[in-house]
Amino acid sequence: MALRLADRWIWDFWHARRGEEHHLFYLQAPRSLPHPDDRHWNVSIGHAVSSDLRSWQVLPDALAPAESGAWDDCTTWTGSVIGHDGRWWMFYTGTSTREHGLVQRIGLATSDDLVHWERYGRGPLIELDRRWYEELDLSVWHDQAWRDPWVFQADDGVFHVLVTARANHGDPATRGVIGHAVSDDLLHWQVRPPVTEPGWFGHLEIPQLIQLGGRSWLIFSTPPAPAHVAARYPDSAVEGTHVLGAPGPLGPFSWDRHHLLDGDAAGSRYGGRVVQNGGGGWQLLVWLNHDAAGGFVGEVADPLPVGVDGDRLRVLPPR
Repeated sequence: MALRLADRWIWDFWHARRGEEHHLFYLQAPRSLPHPDDRHWNVSIGHAVSSDLRSWQVLPDALAPAESGAWDDCTTWTGSVIGHDGRWWMFYTGTSTREHGLVQRIGLATSDDLVHWERYGRGPLIELDRRWYEELDLSVWHDQAWRDPWVFQADDGVFHVLVTARANHGDPATRGVIGHAVSDDLLHWQVRPPVTEPGWFGHLEIPQLIQLGGRSWLIFSTPPAPAHVAARYPDSAVEGTHVLGAPGPLGPFSWDRHHLLDGDAAGSRYGGRVVQNGGGGWQLLVWLNHDAAGGFVGEVADPLPVGVDGDRLRVLPPR
């Protein structure tokens, strides 16, 4: 019953809930492309809805790259959706053809019904700040990482965005951090220092923050850590969905509390998101990456139950 499209691959996705409806927004690209890696440059944002996280109805596409010359005319990549002030706000990653898709920025689209989306403004909304974050330098890394925004509102009403980013110092192989910015109105943002320290991974992709069991859990996905890190911390050698726990939503997130939530040596599952079902339980959704032969799969798997076990967030045995 997984979400699989006959003519399109699916990978990174994000979730919004409206009543009993679960809305999934996902990156998609034609299966007819010569190679699965080409999907990143032939991408649009699809949309499906479900009442049980298992059976999905595909809805009209949400967003695609803009017309030539726009800041996001090359790609529209991973984002998140938040409801506020009677509207839905989708923050997403965009790149431009002028920069060959190498510089990532964050933009905004809004909707009154979760189905029809309009871009806000003519430019990006949030860009990195070089005081803390690495700018494009192809001798160091293959792109300028500022993507996969996860937006949430804190108890004091302030909005926060967590972003896949890289610190501007340290070993280039392990500069991956979770970037941070704040806003009072979702439109005007101030970039802040990262909420994590560099030191383990090249990038921490597709971040998500949830509150469960009286703690905050920062969830992200990543390929394996470099060999010198993996030798000391075995969990870091596994491609998949990882977790950092903390007492509050902005940390402190310490690497000695890192653990693996879901993954394997083959890298078969990736991009985990933890969502709450209608009964109040928590479920892990992932997209299927590699099959037994190493081929790309590109579909969303059925959910698995998740809960807190001691000081860890874990996938639980099915009931």
